[in-house]
Amino acid sequence: MTTYGLLIFEGAEELDFVGPWEVFTASSMLRDHTDTAVLIAEHPGPIRCNKGMRVLPDHTLGEHPPLDVLLVPGGNGTRHQVSNPALTTWITKVSADAAWVTSVCTGALLLHEAGPARGRRVATHHAFEDTLQARGDITVVRDARYVIDGNLLTSQGVSAGIDMALWLIGRIHGRDHARAVRRYIQYEPAPPYLADEPT
Repeated sequence: MTTYGLLIFEGAEELDFVGPWEVFTASSMLRDHTDTAVLIAEHPGPIRCNKGMRVLPDHTLGEHPPLDVLLVPGGNGTRHQVSNPALTTWITKVSADAAWVTSVCTGALLLHEAGPARGRRVATHHAFEDTLQARGDITVVRDARYVIDGNLLTSQGVSAGIDMALWLIGRIHGRDHARAVRRYIQYEPAPPYLADEPT
C-alpha cells in the first residue's frame, strides 16, 4: 500500500496537484483501491488555488497518515509560502521519512528552501529556471519534463506533473501498470491543432 500526500496552499497551481492526483487515484482504482491519496494543508479550511478553484484538504500539517510519497505543487503561492516556516519545516520533516519527495513547477522552490533539493538536480517551470538557479546550491536541468535524483523527483510546470506521476507509479508498481493507468485516463499527448502550422 502506498500513501500519496499532496500538499496544497493558497495560490497553488491547480493542475500541478490535480494531474498527479488523477494518476495516483486511477492507479489505486486499478489496484483494487489498495493505495491512498490525501490532500494536506496548513489549516483545515478551504484553499483558493491559483486560478480560483477552491479545495478542501483531507488533513492538516499536524495530523495526517505517514506518507510514502510527498508531492509539492507550484503556482504563484510558492513565492509567499517560501517564507512560511510552518510549511517549510513540515516539508523538511516529512521528506526525511518519505520514500519519494516530488514537486511540480515552482514547488521546487519550496523543496530548495526546506532542504531536500539542496545540492540536487531538479526541473521547474521554464520561466522560473534562472530564478531558482540563482538561489545557489542547486542544479536546474533545462528541457527535461522531469528529473530524477535519488529519491527526489521534480518536474517542469503544470502538465509535466502528469508525466512525472506516471513515471513514479511505473517505478513503484511496474511499467505495465503505468501504461494501464495512462490508457485509463486517456493521456496520449497530442496537440488539438498544430500551433506552428502555416495559416
